[in-house]
Amino acid sequence: MRIVILGAGQVGSTVAESLVSEANDITVVDVEPARLKRLQDRLDLRTVTGNAAHPAVLEQAGARDADLLLAVTQSDETNMVACKLAATMFNIPTKIARIRSADYLSHPEIFSAENFAVDHSICPEQILCDYIVKLLEFPEALQVLEFADGRVSLVAVKAFHGGPLVGHEIQFLRSHMPQVDTRVAAIFRHDSAIAPEGKTVVEAGDEVFFIAATGNIRNVLRELRRMDKPVKRVMIGGGGNIGRRLAHAIEDRYEVKIIEFNKAGAERLAGELDRTLVLAGDVTDEELLDAENVAQMDVYCAVTNDDETNIMSALLAKRRGAHKVVALINRGSYVNLVQAGQIDIAISPAQATIGTLLAHVRRGDCAVVHSLRRGAAEALELIAHGDRQSSRVVGRNVEALELPKGVTIGAIVRGREGARAAPGDNGRDHDVIIAHHDTVIESGDHVVVFVVNKRLVPRIEKLFQVNVGFI
Repeated sequence: MRIVILGAGQVGSTVAESLVSEANDITVVDVEPARLKRLQDRLDLRTVTGNAAHPAVLEQAGARDADLLLAVTQSDETNMVACKLAATMFNIPTKIARIRSADYLSHPEIFSAENFAVDHSICPEQILCDYIVKLLEFPEALQVLEFADGRVSLVAVKAFHGGPLVGHEIQFLRSHMPQVDTRVAAIFRHDSAIAPEGKTVVEAGDEVFFIAATGNIRNVLRELRRMDKPVKRVMIGGGGNIGRRLAHAIEDRYEVKIIEFNKAGAERLAGELDRTLVLAGDVTDEELLDAENVAQMDVYCAVTNDDETNIMSALLAKRRGAHKVVALINRGSYVNLVQAGQIDIAISPAQATIGTLLAHVRRGDCAVVHSLRRGAAEALELIAHGDRQSSRVVGRNVEALELPKGVTIGAIVRGREGARAAPGDNGRDHDVIIAHHDTVIESGDHVVVFVVNKRLVPRIEKLFQVNVGFI
């Protein structure tokens, strides 16, 4: 696939790094030559220096032959203009724009083909906000990722001493919880993947990924570790785009305090937020953290736009007594350094966002992609089409599929025609089926697949593609 990426910042660079390893023809455009040189020194791709909203620059980047345009510069306006040019001058089939402004996002008609011709818009700040909200809802988890419109969840959790499943085989889980069906999709032990089988023994410290119907998550979590008390008090370090969105999203459910360094910014926040206590100050000020009772906080979230500030602030909050700390960290080397240390969860904005982009790049009918383990693994929601003659998966049970080692089919969401449907489901209700060896895949099923090594993804895409003769 020929892909033009506009913007060589954190999001653009991460996407380029992920896609260039999959035999795609990548061209990256940016106004900063130094950024492009660093990228070209590491990756096999083309670069073009210039303004992404200029037709001549897009022409030089190969827009006439491109299959996909990813406009992820820091400027919403540049991204939208580039998409419009891509549609009217270059006829690029798929155009994705990064949009940060809530004002633009609240008027989706702006993105129609008649206006800016944006096929899909993504907002990294909103994606991160939703990500953190899920972590607050399930404080025991390292990650909570949703599929099939929230019906199925993939949860990562660290197994601790004292958990009922620790020291036992995985098959014990089913006998211990006969009323709840779940599937362990993968286990990572000392950063190495272990293919889970019935006789695999869970050890303390294992990072366990399991799939279950969203309503059953808490029941399964209880089997893997001691349950944390529900979150009641949250402190947010940083009142920028992410901090503001997060406070808006959670202030009705939790007691929230937010610290913003800029006094004028703090005053604006105080006017926008209803129940959140807004403080003007430095998130690395120990006296301020102590005065605002950081030791009583269930979760402290450091979400400024500076990695070092977030790391130091989170470490200080942990040392001063915060129960759990979360830090937003852009640099991948920093994430690897601090994850699983005193900082409970380090979130990479680019890695959290990339899955939304990958869903439009993957071949076959792919509804959702989540990037895991800092880009090393993936979880995909693929839609099965065709029949037994035209498809390699439809009409076959899971055991009969030619799955590479390291690939697990975790769950299937199947529509039921004519049943009582949720609003917007168009007459279809859905069954969540946890996949076992004898589960048969039907046409139209949404299949959740866990891949421990992203290099295996092309083989899974090919497996789910329908033969050319199928209409």
